[in-house]
This record gives sequence, structure tokens and C-alpha cells, in this order.
Amino acid sequence: MTPPKVLVADSISQRGVDELSRDNSLDVAIKTGLGEEELIALIAPFSGLIVRSQTRVTADVLNAGAKLRVVGRAGVGVDNVDVETATRRGIVVLNAPGGNTVSTAEHAFSLLPAVARKIPQADANVRSKNWDKKNFEGVELYNKTLGVIGMGRIGSELSRRAIAFGMRVVAYDPYLSVTRARSLQVELVDELDDLLTSADFISLHTPLTAETRHIVDAARLQKTKRGVRIINCARGGLVDEAALVQALQDGYVAGAALDVFEIEPLPADSPLRRAPNLVLTPHLGASTVEAQESVGIEIAQSIRAALLEGTIRNAVNMPNLDAKTLAIIGPHLRFGEKLGRFLSQISPKRAESLNINYSGKVNETDTIAITRAVLKGFLQIAGGSEVNEVNAPAFAETLGLKVTESRLSAPGDYTDMLEVSAVAEGKNVSVGGAFFGATPRIVSINSRPVEARPHGVVLVLENTDRPGMVGRIGTLLGEHGVNIATMSLSRNQAGGTALTVLNLDTAPGEELLSEIRASEDIHSAQVIEL
Repeated sequence: MTPPKVLVADSISQRGVDELSRDNSLDVAIKTGLGEEELIALIAPFSGLIVRSQTRVTADVLNAGAKLRVVGRAGVGVDNVDVETATRRGIVVLNAPGGNTVSTAEHAFSLLPAVARKIPQADANVRSKNWDKKNFEGVELYNKTLGVIGMGRIGSELSRRAIAFGMRVVAYDPYLSVTRARSLQVELVDELDDLLTSADFISLHTPLTAETRHIVDAARLQKTKRGVRIINCARGGLVDEAALVQALQDGYVAGAALDVFEIEPLPADSPLRRAPNLVLTPHLGASTVEAQESVGIEIAQSIRAALLEGTIRNAVNMPNLDAKTLAIIGPHLRFGEKLGRFLSQISPKRAESLNINYSGKVNETDTIAITRAVLKGFLQIAGGSEVNEVNAPAFAETLGLKVTESRLSAPGDYTDMLEVSAVAEGKNVSVGGAFFGATPRIVSINSRPVEARPHGVVLVLENTDRPGMVGRIGTLLGEHGVNIATMSLSRNQAGGTALTVLNLDTAPGEELLSEIRASEDIHSAQVIEL
């Protein structure tokens, strides 16, 4: 029998290659530096593909891979892989989470003294046969305040090193619990502005999402201390590069160091190359022997397991399950993820605990995969697309989020039911879902009975139970061209508080939401996107 063919399109460690080709059970080819057209022409006979950050695995590449079953990214992020197309084609996408945590944290920390003491500029000056000692006066790290934006694995590791150097660490992470912050010995702030105004150094360690893109922009730079120094080893796009260049030129920002960029490789004519007091490194966060060996071996083992045993580990786009089990609980996985995503949008951000309660027939199955799917949905706003069923529990742990399961043997009103609840800022919020035959429905919000479809745009209103409210809301939506697909109403008592849940064809704009919220009869209005 011909062994499955695996193409290594970006360099990985030799130990990773050795692990991949061990016992000759896989036919391994190493061809790096391929352009998209070259990769498309070459990929057809391969069952597996391994890349790092250089090679882009586009929809065209995936569609050309007639035998492709698995794509492995030797690293954490999968920004260069079209995961949606891979999923649609039944191709498993794997990554190697955690292998570069220490290396990236150390690189970020090494850039702190580099910008504090102007080390790269001083080195260049001496190499140019100069001795301009007076131009390179720096500042100490000791007794300075480091502001860390994002307290995941890397942010936490950086904080430990900074504290050891006598720095005060202030952290902003809307999803980090107070208990976890206390254990890390960092000061947690509720508002990003509080960090910006107090930090002497700022280091970013958050994923790139719609919420975090340009989280440090011109307006926020003006809220920082004059003379602040900024480090970014996380993701290009977190810092508005044009605004940073201007702030460096004006002298408002004393120094900065970037390891990641909005466009990589950095264009030759980029203004960043001419900015003063700016240290640039070519995405070196994970570029250590130890990190490359770790991620190379990790991805090789995952590829072998997928192709030779049918076992899925470290998957980005599917749970780690065999085919038979997946067929049984697949609907619960998809529904559970949507319930988690729904809850994350009605819950205060700094959740302390999450509980998934199972009742009815679903109790007869192993619910670990469902719990992970719920957790993935709940955490994706915090962690972005890097959060998956595999790393969601570890990500929850870094945030100090306690995750529990509970069970009710009696089925109650439904044959199968999942209720997901979170405690945040002393408030308990919940959403429950059940299957009507094979059709999933949201059946409760904060223990109030409703019936809504778990997809698309959902508008959740709490309002005074008063005659004409439904008509007023419908009229407002209609005036703005927003169509109601379905509606569900619930109230605690006549004349009390009513819960109105609307499935909408399109998302309402901010102007419409402002009009709705302006009514004294509307207590809250939340748009949920599933």
C-alpha cells in the first residue's frame, strides 16, 4: 500500500521532519519557498500539508488538493490558512498551540530594555565609527509601570519577568478574573484608558479581532504619558502604524519596538523604516531553536495521528472525535457553540464561572466535546479565531474562568436540553436550548421561557409590559428597513417586565438602536449575532 504523501512547504525543525518520516509510514517531501501558483501545481497528490507563516494556503490551493486531508500550521495562528474553505472541503486544519509561549514572551521582554536604553541605535552608531554617548541616554525598567494589554499565556509570562525586574505591572483584559489577576501579582484595570494614562511601557498581547484592530490608534496614543514606549510582538494591526510613526516623529512616544506588521514582509518604502527611535524585528517571536523544535515535533505528531490513525488532535475546525461519535453528537456540538456565543454577548465580559447543565437524553453521551464547543463559542470574542475546541479550556484557565458541568437525569419539558450560565460581576446570566425533533431552538433566556432560532441576528429586548409595545418596536424596525423573521414574547407578570426576542433578517444600525433605547419603556436592547 502506498504511504500517504506529506508536503512540508515551510521549514520546520529537523527533529520535526524526523518525527514525520519515522518508520517510513509517510512519504515526506520538503519543498519550501513556493509561490501560490507553484503550490497549486504541486499539491494534487499530497494528503497532508505543513506550513508556517510564509506560505498562504488559499481557497485555490485547497481546491487543487484533490487528496488533501489535513493541513498543519507549525505555530499558533492560522491567519494564512483559509479555514472556512478547508472545513467546507472536509480538510482538517491543525495547529501547534503553546510551543512558542516562552520564546515570544522573552522576545517581548528583550525589546523592553532595547527601547529603554536605545541599544540598537547605539550599536549602529558605534559601528559607524562614532561615539555619540550623550545621544543615547536611556531610562531604567526598575520602578517603572508596564501596561500589558491581554493577559493570555504570553502576557502572563511577560508579566512574571517584568515583576522580577522590579516593574509594576498594570493589566487590561476584559476577560481576566480578579482572582487570576491577583495570583499573577498584577493590577487589573477595568478601562483601557486607565492603563494608557499610567504606563511607562505598553506591551500588546491580544489576538487580532474586529474589536482589537487598531486598539492603539491616534486617539489612544494621545491618552498615554508623554515619553511612553510601546512593544508589539502579538499581531500586526493592533497598532495603527501611521499614528505610531507620527507620534514618534513628534517625540510624544519616546520609543517603540515592533516584531509584527500589518503587511509582512514589511514593504521597502514603509514609513516605519524611517521612524526615529523605533526597533524593528522580522517576526522573530517564535524564532528560537527550542520553539521551532517544539512546534515542529508537535505538528509532525498531529499530522501522523490524523493520517495514520484517524485520530484528531489540536484541530482548529473540528472536535477531537472519531467519526462514529461525531455523527451522534454533531448537532449538539454546533448548537452548543451557538449557545456559548449567544451567552458571551449578553454576559458582562469579566466572567468568573461558566456552567453547562445537561438534561435528558444528552446525558447518555460523553459531553466533554459539547462542553468544549460551548466554551469555544463563549470565548471567541475574547480570543478570536485562535480559540478552538482544543485550546479553549487552557484559554479559560489563563483568564481565571472556572468551567463546570451539571446534570439533571429527569428530562423536564424537553427530551434534550442544554442550559449555559455565567456568573460575572455578581450577576448570573443564562441561555437554554433544546431540540424540537432535529431542529434546535433557544428556549430560555435568564430562565424566562422564549422560542427563537439560533442563527443570524437576534434582538433581545427587556421592556415594560405595556399595550402597544410590540407595535411600536415593529414600526421602528420597519421604518429603518429591518424585517422581523420571528418573534417570541415572555413576561414575569401582567404590567411587569416583558422579554421580547426577535429574529431579524438584517442587523439594526446604531441609529435605530439608539432610538429603541431612548424609550423609557425599554430597559435594555441587545443585538446578538450568531
